[in-house]
Amino acid sequence: MKFAIIGAGNGGQTFAGYLAMQGFDVSLYDINKDRIQNIQKKGGIQLTGKLNGFGKLSCITTNIQEAIQNANIVMVTTTANAHKIVANDIADLIEEEQIIVLNPGRTCGALIFRQTLIEKKINKKYYLGEAQTLVYACRIIEDGVVNVIGIKDEVYLSGLPASDTPHILEKLRPVFPCFKAVPNILHTSMENIGAMFHPCICLLNAATIERQDEFWFYRDMTERVADFIVQCDKERLAIGHAYGIDLISVTDWIQVAYKDTHGETLCERMKNNPAYYEIKAPGSIFARQLTEDIPTGLIPLIELGKVVGIETPLMSSIVNICQALLNMNFYTTGRTLRNMGLSGKDKKQIIEYIESGI
Repeated sequence: MKFAIIGAGNGGQTFAGYLAMQGFDVSLYDINKDRIQNIQKKGGIQLTGKLNGFGKLSCITTNIQEAIQNANIVMVTTTANAHKIVANDIADLIEEEQIIVLNPGRTCGALIFRQTLIEKKINKKYYLGEAQTLVYACRIIEDGVVNVIGIKDEVYLSGLPASDTPHILEKLRPVFPCFKAVPNILHTSMENIGAMFHPCICLLNAATIERQDEFWFYRDMTERVADFIVQCDKERLAIGHAYGIDLISVTDWIQVAYKDTHGETLCERMKNNPAYYEIKAPGSIFARQLTEDIPTGLIPLIELGKVVGIETPLMSSIVNICQALLNMNFYTTGRTLRNMGLSGKDKKQIIEYIESGI
């Protein structure tokens, strides 16, 4: 079986190294020529930490066609902001029966991806899946060398349409047993815990980040900031409930994803999660924890909430304040109902669309 990894960031290099270590034919693509050249010199990926070994890659390229040609499974590991770009770039290259998985989809990544392919009038039979989060907590030491800090025990996955989920998991679970089927992509999308953690922590530490005072993103958590995240998370839980989904709270999720974490409160669990120990805060407020997690995380949650009459004052406040802070309009290219192909649809129609694809 051949895998193509699209995106040579932290997650992409880890996926590529692990799969190659398991003996699979693996291609790795990235738009960054310098990064690809550095990895080409090594011939593959060296993993350290929770995974140890060297994975020799069959193809390391800046040519996306070369990467995905004859691939059975295409793992998209770019930032969520790039999902539409990747869909546009591979639209004419998709082969019959290929499986494409967004790792992760953030909130409604599969809808953005599919809508782009619809607009490109792609009629081939492909399978599109969305993972709730990235399997690995990992950081690049240098191009071609990655420290794997943690591996999640459970990651939700669904296909779009939902009827394709069994086929996708049949191919993936022998390699990644952590993937767990959920009814549809509303489950994977609304369980985007990063949308709760990242913008809140960055916004409430904006001055510290701007001063470039280093701190540990999770284990320097304070009780008040953690409690604010819990309050914000109640809005996400309410949206899920309105769609008939019993979501996992942020406090419980940490112990689901990382079973060796202990503590009673969210703050304690963040501080005590071994996978979070070595993760530092970003060096700029123009970081993906805001520029990615707001337009691809908070905005689609807010938009889905509007459909079912759920107000989101805290989420909306975070979006509005960060737009002013960064002088950016996240709604222009963010995952609005219109951009996701859901404009004018009510709750029933949205559910029917993601389950049947029609």
